[in-house]
Amino acid sequence: MARLHQKLKRLPQVAKQHIRGEMEKVADNIVAMMKALVAVDDGELRDSIGWTWGKAPKGSMVISRVKASLGGELTLTIYAGNSEVYWARWIEYGTASHPNKGKFTGTKNPGTSAQPFFYVSWRANKKSAVRAIRKASRDAAKKVAARS
Repeated sequence: MARLHQKLKRLPQVAKQHIRGEMEKVADNIVAMMKALVAVDDGELRDSIGWTWGKAPKGSMVISRVKASLGGELTLTIYAGNSEVYWARWIEYGTASHPNKGKFTGTKNPGTSAQPFFYVSWRANKKSAVRAIRKASRDAAKKVAARS
């Protein structure tokens, strides 16, 4: 019983390491796909796409926060944009036509069509991401169980 208790006690640390590594790999794949799909004008939006542990930069568009509780909180956030590059959502969803104001009052902005890159990448990778993280959990359990 003492050996079993010791193995179970060790499981959260091992699982956390495996899951964290797998989450990073999955995030890298999603970010790479987003960068490949995004419309590039001057490259600022493409360069603003990334992932981080914790909260995304202010002004960014967030896919989702993936949280896992294993002896502490693991929160990975995939994002596009920041406080200077704030137009990610306009590219993703497009804009409606509207009358201009200010210097160009009286003219009409035709709007832009959607050029999805953000959620498309997430949806394409979601199932494989879940599988990879589940596998990391199983592998961690097996690794702990194999130790004597």
